[in-house]
Amino acid sequence: MELIACLTLPNIVAAFAAVNVWTFMLFGLDRIRAEEGSWRVAEATLLMWSFIGGSMGAYAGRAIFRHKTRKQPFSSNLHQIAIVQGIASAIAGGWFLA
Repeated sequence: MELIACLTLPNIVAAFAAVNVWTFMLFGLDRIRAEEGSWRVAEATLLMWSFIGGSMGAYAGRAIFRHKTRKQPFSSNLHQIAIVQGIASAIAGGWFLA
């Protein structure tokens, strides 16, 4: 019951913001590491954080750091994640409004 009590709108928004900031920072870290030629953040890790809610941070990181913008199949996978999240948001929004 305590978990449900924690699912308030401010907590959900804060968690969503934190995931997006973290995803954005991972893209920046991966860009820095790519330029240095050192250890990189795995593409699977970047996609995982995008999937759990950080797709806006991923797109912002790609744009600002100009990183992984043409890499395939990474770009296709990120677009698919964003589409699925958009559909899920639309369905959830419609369900809450009903």
